[in-house]
Amino acid sequence: MRRARTLARQAGRPVVDLARNHSTVSVERATLRLAGLSGADHENVPWVNHLVDAVRADVGLEHGVTMPVWDALERGVASDLLTLAQKAAAGGVGFRIPQKGAATTVRRRSRSAVARGIRTIDAQRRNRERLIARHGNPPRTPWIYLIVATGDILEDIPQAQAAAREGADVIAVIRSTGQSLLDFVPEGATREGYAGTYATQENFRLMRAALDETSKELGRYIRLTNYASGLCMPEIAALAGLERLDMMLNDSMYGILFRDINPIRTFVDQRFSRQVHARAGIIINTGEDNYLTTADAVEAAHTVTVSQLLNEYFAKEAGLEDWQLGLGHAFEIDPSLKDSFRLELAHALLARQLFPDAPLKWMPPTKHMTGDIFRGYLLDGFFNLVGAMTGQGILLVGMMTEAVVTPWLSDRDLALQNVRYVMDAAGGLVEDFHPPRDGLVQTRARQVLHEAVNLLEQIVSHRDSSGHPPLLAAIADGTFGAMKRPPEKGKGLDGVFRKAPGYDNPAIELLETGATR
Repeated sequence: MRRARTLARQAGRPVVDLARNHSTVSVERATLRLAGLSGADHENVPWVNHLVDAVRADVGLEHGVTMPVWDALERGVASDLLTLAQKAAAGGVGFRIPQKGAATTVRRRSRSAVARGIRTIDAQRRNRERLIARHGNPPRTPWIYLIVATGDILEDIPQAQAAAREGADVIAVIRSTGQSLLDFVPEGATREGYAGTYATQENFRLMRAALDETSKELGRYIRLTNYASGLCMPEIAALAGLERLDMMLNDSMYGILFRDINPIRTFVDQRFSRQVHARAGIIINTGEDNYLTTADAVEAAHTVTVSQLLNEYFAKEAGLEDWQLGLGHAFEIDPSLKDSFRLELAHALLARQLFPDAPLKWMPPTKHMTGDIFRGYLLDGFFNLVGAMTGQGILLVGMMTEAVVTPWLSDRDLALQNVRYVMDAAGGLVEDFHPPRDGLVQTRARQVLHEAVNLLEQIVSHRDSSGHPPLLAAIADGTFGAMKRPPEKGKGLDGVFRKAPGYDNPAIELLETGATR
């Protein structure tokens, strides 16, 4: 285990150095959002996009967006950020990079503006702690995590409240298909989405307010989850902190592998977003379960462990603590395979022993759900049992209608009954379950860990002619999820840039130092 963590650190450090030396358009837009710029034009293009694009076209972003923006405000070009963005969208603003004394003044003014947003995030974290103290946490672990996704935020709300009344502890509002590939955050409450609901600041606010009412009604704090991934990962993380979301899907490699987002863009964006999550007290959920939808769950088990170790390194480097690491894994072994249940136990127990203080996120079967709802209900029961036996922290509720339809409320109710039965009957089984050292479970766990160490050694020693960090070269070769993603390609590459000497971003400074002003 020590060797595995050492190797993960060696693999991850060059990528962190790369992230420190680059920024992206989304990081710069998130900084403006923290400073209070919101809203969109009549075509629903956010003002932050207009302002960042105008600055980039005029003087570039290599010194950070705040330098030319607050210089313009200091020169009296506009009275506030919104007016400046509107003028910039109309082509009526000329930007410049301030020098010497002017630059010092600009840095001070921009830091003061961004710090107000950081203090709002701090206040929302205190609000969460106060509400948990008042209403209480769920009476047991794992926390029961249930997805709501109608596409209409006004339909999501009553479904989420009903799910909480039936026992759900965490409500995840899954995003509309394709939002991760939008290079802007939609504005306002949305009522149309495909297989999910758009992540917007107003949708966050509405759902958080509704679940606060339900928390008061039920006498336990109901947590809210959304997705900080894709091309707008930093912005969505900032909006989540401002609106007091409690968990965010945030994986270091998911967007690279499964959405073909440029690797450098993803690693830069995820570092900033995790710094925001750390400050906001948000628990991240990582996406290792997705690897097993494209690769065999037995043969590729060690790649899940490697990804968990890398996610842990990147998260802690960004300031997250163990209790915020909802590292992902899944119940995806083919049930027709002999000893499949014992192998699932081995993989789940390995994750629990590797990360004893992390609230692991345990994902239900999806790949081998056939549409036979009776078989699916039984498989979900086995999945719940593994969660009980290995002390998982966050248990996503499996649906018997997986691979058939988007679940009905009645499907969710039956799924929650399944969880309640297993947890009531076997919830304390983790205290008694100690597989023998030389049995199949322990032997399999040691094998997976050994394979993970071997893979990490290969990654660390990986070299290519381009001089990219070894981890990026390994991703390009299809090491994870059988997806080959080279660092010179992928969506969003044009939004990445190297920082110039004198680059300034007050949000990064405030987040890294813990300062409030």
